[in-house]
Formats: sequence, structure tokens, C-alpha cells
Amino acid sequence: MSNSPFDDAETTPAGAAPVFPTVTAASPAPGAEARIGDTRNIDSILRIPVLIQVVLGSATMPVADLMKLGRGAIVSLDHRVGEPVDVTVNGRVVARGEIVVVEEDNSRFGVSLTEIVGPADSGQNG
Repeated sequence: MSNSPFDDAETTPAGAAPVFPTVTAASPAPGAEARIGDTRNIDSILRIPVLIQVVLGSATMPVADLMKLGRGAIVSLDHRVGEPVDVTVNGRVVARGEIVVVEEDNSRFGVSLTEIVGPADSGQNG
């Protein structure tokens, strides 16, 4: 005789709830504790790549104006020089900062973080 929960399906009257076997959770082996913060799980999570972007500003324009843009055109953004820029991770603002030139490589920009956005502020950015 098998232990399938469907064995009694033919004998269960119509409309009655089927009877399923009781399942109990297995106990951890003696000396082994189940840890929620298991290091292997944390390490796996910490290796997940995320997309970090710095948003200098944005602009809205009609498609007709967009089609007129060409080489050398300047698009004015809603942020002014000196205002903090948004640092986003996977599309969510996590910090704000100032644009800097990277000292080791003067041909690259970086961001000096000036503010970490907390969970209370995260509702306004998706």
C-alpha cells in the first residue's frame, strides 16, 4: 500500500474534503543548528551584481524637438550646477552626492556621497 494522499480519492464521498497525511518538520541533527544568517547564503546574496547609476538631471521635450537634435545640440537639464545628483541602485535612489574628478585618472568622473537616502525617503522614488 502506498502513502500517496490520492489513494483515498475513490473512497472520499463527493463534496467531502480529501484527507491528506500529516507532515512534520524534520528536526535538525544533534549539534547542528538551523541558522537564518548562514554565511553561505549571505555570501551568495553579496555577489549579486546591481546597476549603479548617477542621474545628473532630466529633461522633457516634445518628439518634434527631439527629432531636431543633432551633433553639438545642448539639452538643458532640470538640475543646476552644484546641486546634488541622485545615485540610484537598480532604479531606486539610495544616495545623493557631488560630481568630482577622480584623482587617479583625471579623465574620469566620480561621485562624492553627501547624503544616504533612508527607507523613509525611498517611497518617493519607486
